[in-house]
Amino acid sequence: MAAATMAAMNNHLSAPDAARLLGVSLPTLYAYVSRGLLTSVSNGTSRRKRYPQEDVLRLAARKNDAKRGGQTAVAAMHWGLPVLETRISHIVDGRLLYRGCDATALAESATLEAIAGLLWDDGAIDHFPQDAPAVPQALAGAPDGPPLARAMFAMASLASVPATMPASMLQSGPALMRLLAAALLQTAPSALPLHRQLARAWQAGAEQAELIRAALVLLADHELNASTFAVRCVASTGASLPAALMAGLAALSGDKHGGGGAAARRMLTQALAAPDAGAAIVAYYKTVAPEFAGFGHPLYPDGDPRAAYLLERLSALSRGHPHLAAILAVCATASELLDVRPNADLALAAMELAFGWPEGAGWSVFALARSAGWIAHAAEQAASAALIRPRARYIGRHRRDWQ
Repeated sequence: MAAATMAAMNNHLSAPDAARLLGVSLPTLYAYVSRGLLTSVSNGTSRRKRYPQEDVLRLAARKNDAKRGGQTAVAAMHWGLPVLETRISHIVDGRLLYRGCDATALAESATLEAIAGLLWDDGAIDHFPQDAPAVPQALAGAPDGPPLARAMFAMASLASVPATMPASMLQSGPALMRLLAAALLQTAPSALPLHRQLARAWQAGAEQAELIRAALVLLADHELNASTFAVRCVASTGASLPAALMAGLAALSGDKHGGGGAAARRMLTQALAAPDAGAAIVAYYKTVAPEFAGFGHPLYPDGDPRAAYLLERLSALSRGHPHLAAILAVCATASELLDVRPNADLALAAMELAFGWPEGAGWSVFALARSAGWIAHAAEQAASAALIRPRARYIGRHRRDWQ
């Protein structure tokens, strides 16, 4: 209990420190609290109040934006301070929390359906019916293609369906997730648990199905990442939920987001085939940034807990599985050479390669998992009734610059 209290205190500031960060006097700091702009908490040992560090930083960002025309907001858009408020998830002290619950703890036994309920409304309602959704007529003749193309086609075919109110978004969410799974896997929609649908399509056994389940839970949401921000922007316009999900899929297709797993797989494949794995790894990362190919994450300076969890479970399965053991050895060598810890992309790539799943299966896990978070954020954004429309700072030429 004492350790927990100390950890909490380390995330709070004293009144002088908070005032210094805000650039105000102590009386002004106390006025912020009385006006509801800032919260204060007791330190449990004296009457002196302390102030949550994130709340102070958020207020400082707002003050600086007002003074400096938004320069702080510009920095915040690149791994910076929070730029939107949410009750869905956040990352703090190296932990990923879904509505205050540690994602790695949830990964022990929860399903993606249960996590969707937690993200959508704190688990108050069981959203997933026992029967599978019918295939809309527009999807009956969906063309062949890679998983991304099929998923985009599915959402585009449904994008005209009006579902802009938060309640209707959550009501249609389960059907959309099941239709997304069917599109990704090129199978009929099913009411089976989503991790079992993936396992069946890839002929994965019970142990692999459990890994898929855990991965889906760990990837269900990740604060305000690029695809989630895209979803919220589209949802803020009043567009339908399928349209918002299509924006998320488009963002996830990028090499600097969902493409990290494919890049990590290429590294693993090249290193496994090379006579000197270390040399192959060094050569590969001379042309590819590690953070976009399996290693490092700005929000996890001490290592991505999602990767640590999945790689630990893979390690437990590696006994009697030489190919998996060889893949994990390459992962360890690369981590040592780069002096940085793995991220979730590497774990997905290792799973996909070790078990012979179809190339791109890791991306499908990512997309299906993240759809749960996208739906939560779309509904939360729609409920706010606010349009996301930041201002731009023009830095180009003015007419007077021309001769």
